[in-house]
Amino acid sequence: MGWDAKIINASIDILNTWVPKRKANMKCVSFFKVGFPVLLFFCTGLPFVSAQMKTPTVAVQKIWDAAPHNAFTDLVRFQDQWFCVFREGAGHVSADGALRVITSRDGVDWDAAARLTMPGADLRDAKITVTPDQRLMLSGAAAYHQPADHTHQSLVWFSDDGFHWGPPTQVGDPDFWLWRVVWNEATALGFGYGTRAENRSLRLYQTQDGKTYETLAANVFDEGYPNETGLVFRDDGSCICLLRRDGEKSSAQLGVSQKPYRQWEWKDLGVQIGGPQMIELPDGRLIAGVRLYDGGARTAICQIDPQKGSLKELLLLPSSGDNSYPGLVWHAGRLWVSYYSSHEGKTSIYFANFALPDP
Repeated sequence: MGWDAKIINASIDILNTWVPKRKANMKCVSFFKVGFPVLLFFCTGLPFVSAQMKTPTVAVQKIWDAAPHNAFTDLVRFQDQWFCVFREGAGHVSADGALRVITSRDGVDWDAAARLTMPGADLRDAKITVTPDQRLMLSGAAAYHQPADHTHQSLVWFSDDGFHWGPPTQVGDPDFWLWRVVWNEATALGFGYGTRAENRSLRLYQTQDGKTYETLAANVFDEGYPNETGLVFRDDGSCICLLRRDGEKSSAQLGVSQKPYRQWEWKDLGVQIGGPQMIELPDGRLIAGVRLYDGGARTAICQIDPQKGSLKELLLLPSSGDNSYPGLVWHAGRLWVSYYSSHEGKTSIYFANFALPDP
């Protein structure tokens, strides 16, 4: 963990102790700009201006905790509203998993928009995106109650407004979990990972309508246990993949490919991650939200350098224990993040926003 990240983490702990937790009072985060630099000045003797300049203003609030366990988020902005999706259930893994959609116009007050369930399955890990024809597409996986012929089946739902959703459509192959679908103009890509012991590999799919998926590459990576992914399409036509890997070889991978995206080159990032999501900022920086494990599980905002094959931790969000799986949106010059955490006891959904320092 970098020194700047440790400083921010300490300030978050102090903030959570000193500041009353009020949902509508977003002014509490001014402590990051004023209170904490003053404390740092007296405790360490570091220059006040330097500390003030390096510490971003972070606004964080809990936005949902209705279920016993609320987790695995994604985030999108659609029709001038925020839509956050996540799983509700009795526990981290439980038979009753449902996909919840909530919405907000101002990012402060949130309301329920929809709740999707399926008999005989635990619905898991909702992802949400806007299609080229301006609809919302929600994706997730049905973890079938066992015994069953398969472990998982990927599904998609569509909506014109975020409140009313059509029936689920099965997509991809059984027992390959299509983790995240990312649109690039009229076409979208998504990696599916094997969910059985005998198919531990990464499979690449392509779709033009969100319902019919073609296999572009049956196996693009199979070292260790590759699984969760974040994808970014760049202006030069390349696609970059941030890949979680578990098992004996558990370090994350960074993949790069050019059209038609059938061949991939991979770099080992040398760090274990969970729940990856990644976006490209207007200035070209690649920003990722992940769970990091060294020094304790936490939700971190990181910068990816594809040339060096490196991941640099920039900022910690209030988090510990069962946490992470962020959704990321760049809007109005700020990074907006949904994520979940259990640092306040109950596993709940949080919403944060902040301006990143200039590169």
